Amino acid sequence: MLTRHSLVWLSSAGWQAAAEGMTPPQRAALAQWQQADWPAVLRRQEAGTAVDQVCLGLPLPPDADGHKIRIPFKADSSAIRRIEPPLALHSALAHAPSWWLGPLHAFAEDCQRIGITMRIYGSWSWQILTRQNYLTLTSDIDLLFAPKNADELSCGLGLLEQYAAHLPLDGEIVFADGQAVAWKECQQALQLAGQQKVLVKSETGVKLATLSTLIAGLEGVALT
Repeated sequence: MLTRHSLVWLSSAGWQAAAEGMTPPQRAALAQWQQADWPAVLRRQEAGTAVDQVCLGLPLPPDADGHKIRIPFKADSSAIRRIEPPLALHSALAHAPSWWLGPLHAFAEDCQRIGITMRIYGSWSWQILTRQNYLTLTSDIDLLFAPKNADELSCGLGLLEQYAAHLPLDGEIVFADGQAVAWKECQQALQLAGQQKVLVKSETGVKLATLSTLIAGLEGVALT
């Protein structure tokens, strides 16, 4: 299933088509990705994108000045040869930097104990996937949490709030149809009985919605 943050592997023809019209440095980056067989990431569909195309991106490692360069492009759906969900937190632990280790293992163990699946994206994910240097001492841990119901949402948010005191936890709660809300904003809205409007990112755009409406549609949501 294709959702924002899905990892997408392209065919040779897909990479070649993506490189058309790009600058020499961009083409070099795409060639490196193709040769290493690294994935691109699914981003929000741009207005006017053909129904048989997907919007993808490559976030390059920070340069010497810390600047992050992202290369957006489109690919035909027929050029996709493999899709995987974002990396699971438990599978990423072996690649965690030393400054996160203790609290991060405790957080992952608590998630596993109560049956919650967290996935990662962003800098840490790209460092694992490409073995290039993305992380710094100030990097966040970007998480995706797709709760199945309101109780799981409450438990997950409780863990996120608890461990955010020790770890730079960021990221999104994923509701029905891939609608996502920053977990910190979600937590704030819950304190107001879920009636506060929150910023919702979807596959095609951004809108405001009440959190209670999103919670009502939770059953069956999962990042699989």
